Amino acid sequence: MLKIAYSPVYKYELPENHRFPMVKYELLPEQLLYEGTVKEENFFHPEALSEETILLTHEREYWEKLKGQQLSRREVRAIGFPMSEKLVQRGRHIANGTVQCALYSRKYGVALNVAGGTHHSFTYKGEGFCLLNDIAIAANYLLHRNIADKILIVDLDVHQGNGTAQIFREDPRVFTFSMHGARNYPLRKEASDLDIGLPDKTEDGLYLKTLYETLPRLIDEVQPQQVFYLSGVDVIWSDKLGRLSLSLQGCRERDRFVLETCKKNGLPVAISMGGGYSERLAHIIEAHANTYRLAQELFF
Repeated sequence: MLKIAYSPVYKYELPENHRFPMVKYELLPEQLLYEGTVKEENFFHPEALSEETILLTHEREYWEKLKGQQLSRREVRAIGFPMSEKLVQRGRHIANGTVQCALYSRKYGVALNVAGGTHHSFTYKGEGFCLLNDIAIAANYLLHRNIADKILIVDLDVHQGNGTAQIFREDPRVFTFSMHGARNYPLRKEASDLDIGLPDKTEDGLYLKTLYETLPRLIDEVQPQQVFYLSGVDVIWSDKLGRLSLSLQGCRERDRFVLETCKKNGLPVAISMGGGYSERLAHIIEAHANTYRLAQELFF
C-alpha cells in the first residue's frame, strides 16, 4: 500500500505575505483524493519527532534556541519565517513524517511525505525556510538503528542542498547528490559528494540527459541500501524562484526515471516534496501530484 505522511499541522497559518506557498500542503491531498489516485487509508499522521532523534542530527545549542524561541533576529531572518512554537512543532511532525516514510519504504518500496525537503537546515542553524533537516534526520535515524549503513540522497530541488551537504560532509555512509540551478540560492554553496550546477533556462533535454547519465552510475558506485529523494518542482518553467525551464512533462519524466531506477535496483525510496513556487497554483499541484501518481502506478 502506498503510504503518505500528512498531518493537519502541515497547513500552519502564516502571515499573508508567506501564505501562498503553504496552500499546497492542503490542496495536494485533496487533489489526490478527488481524482482517485489515493484513498484516505493511504495517509498516516506522524506524531512530533522526539528530541532524542532530533539531536542525532542537530546540535543541542541550536535545538534549545529553536525550541525556546531564543534565536537572534539575524538567525530568524536567515530562516525567513516569523518564528513561533507552532512552527517548530510543525517541523517536528514533518521530520517524523520522513522518518516514518523511510521505514514504510523499506516495507512497500516507496513512501512519500506531503512536506519536507528542508535541505537548507544545517547541524547548527536554519535558513531558507528550513528549521529541521527532515531527510538528514531520517538518514541518521536509519544509521543509528543499524537499519541501513549506506544511503544515497538524490536532491533534485532547484536549490542546492547546502544544509544536507554540511551535515554529512564527514560521513562516508551517506552520499549526497544535488542537481540544481548553478546561479540560484544559496549564493555560497556547500560541497556535496556530487554537485551538478545547471545553467539558467535549462530545458528538458539537457536536464534529463544529465540525470540519465548520472543516477545509474551513482547507484552502481555507491551501492546504497536506502534512497531519499527530494522531488522539488521548482525546476519547472513557471516557477518564480527556479530559473530553470522544465516542462510539466519533463518534470514528470524526471520523477519516473528516479522511481523506475530505484525499483529496478530493489532500492527503497522515501520522497520529500520540496519546493514549488509557480505563479499559478495549478502548476504546483499538478507537478507534485505527478510524483504521487507515478509512485502508485509503478509500485502498486
